[in-house]
Amino acid sequence: MKLAFLDRDGVISIFTPNDYIKKWDEFQFLPSAIEGLRILAQDGFKIIIISNQAGVGRKVFSEKDLQDTTERMLSELKRNGIEIFKVYYCIHTPEDNCNCRKPKTGMLERFISEYGDFERERAFFVGDSDVDIEIGARMGLKTILVLSGKTKSIEEVEKWNYKPDFIASDLKEAAEIIVTGRTNGQENKSCCLE
Repeated sequence: MKLAFLDRDGVISIFTPNDYIKKWDEFQFLPSAIEGLRILAQDGFKIIIISNQAGVGRKVFSEKDLQDTTERMLSELKRNGIEIFKVYYCIHTPEDNCNCRKPKTGMLERFISEYGDFERERAFFVGDSDVDIEIGARMGLKTILVLSGKTKSIEEVEKWNYKPDFIASDLKEAAEIIVTGRTNGQENKSCCLE
């Protein structure tokens, strides 16, 4: 089973600093996200979305709003020939101290409990923040940071405890790294970090 775990906001959809995507009207796919998802799907990857959505826990929007946004996103992707295998959300706030909010590993552990363990070193976690890279690294996955969301520059990564295996400008470039295993020689943008 070829697996790609993806954060949502800042990877697939726009990242909204100091706010949430509260309803479908506010949801926007990032420019090359659909193409990136298509590359993964056509290469046989099962795509799993793993996303913190604390706006529900903070009562900024409802679980029904989140479900509606998710269903419309999945419908739009299906129209583009892309199937999302599974979506997991943590709707808790940091203060809830749950075990599912990234960087804790509860959502990935839930996937394993539902579908069985997998070859972790051959699976990928793509995200736009330190918590995404941390959860991927803690679970033994290859990690790719995209600079299309919360994190905007390679310099920000230097102070992180967990460093990404690769850095890409967006999901399309991350998908190309995943399916080809190459970084297209763009050492300044897509690079392996030691």
